Amino acid sequence: MLTDRQMRIIRSAREWTAEYGEAPSVRELATAVGVSSTSSIVYQLRRLREIGIEIETRGRPSRRCPHCGH
Repeated sequence: MLTDRQMRIIRSAREWTAEYGEAPSVRELATAVGVSSTSSIVYQLRRLREIGIEIETRGRPSRRCPHCGH
């Protein structure tokens, strides 16, 4: 079960990517979600990865294959 904050992070990341054509930075994502602490966002991104939900952010290399996305 996702928390309200995790759902806001997912929604904000999707909206940011749709609007700007690139993933948000952690700081931009924190601002979009309404959280002042970037460490809180980093923690939530880690928790989401643990349950299989990968949220891309700028400044962090992706673990996905650049060719097939897996």
